[in-house]
Amino acid sequence: MRDKRFHGQAGMLRSPERVALLEVERVVALGLEGLAVETVLDVGSGSGVFAEAFAGHALRVTGIDGSAEMIAIARSLVPGAMLVTGEAEKLPFADRSFDLVFLGHLLHETDRPLVALAEARRVARMRVAVLEWPYVEDEHGPPLSHRLAPDAIADLARRAGFERPEHIELRHMDFYRLDVPSRARHRDREDGGFEWHK
Repeated sequence: MRDKRFHGQAGMLRSPERVALLEVERVVALGLEGLAVETVLDVGSGSGVFAEAFAGHALRVTGIDGSAEMIAIARSLVPGAMLVTGEAEKLPFADRSFDLVFLGHLLHETDRPLVALAEARRVARMRVAVLEWPYVEDEHGPPLSHRLAPDAIADLARRAGFERPEHIELRHMDFYRLDVPSRARHRDREDGGFEWHK
């Protein structure tokens, strides 16, 4: 349902008030915590707020967004990142291409959140990190009917192949750490690749 997607002006995505709500540096730190990350995929990059933050940690960042307008804005603000137009439900990348895959305020906007999360799982080597609006009525962000409850996200994560989804409540947002199961990482080392079957 395309009506759940952000349709405001791109400048709103970088307003000081909104960026403060995002706790960008804390989110980046939680996403990277405990891992030796070199590559990041930012799915639903928007204007590149998180792509820029990850790039600031000397990581190789790729961003993807369904809006060509947003990608153009992000390119002007994050010149070191590779930014492409595409859909979360059909990522144009090979299996296990990125150490970390980040979905910032994206899952609730997708038409098929399970498919989007499974695609993120497919291209992730170590972890998928998800930032979402909390499941409460609030003056900021989408209406409650467009938001995803923590139980719903945990269920989607398990169905997408994550064994122990971790939910962390931030001051204004909900953060989820979804680590790729260690046996999948071990299998990847043994036979050179991990194939996830949908």
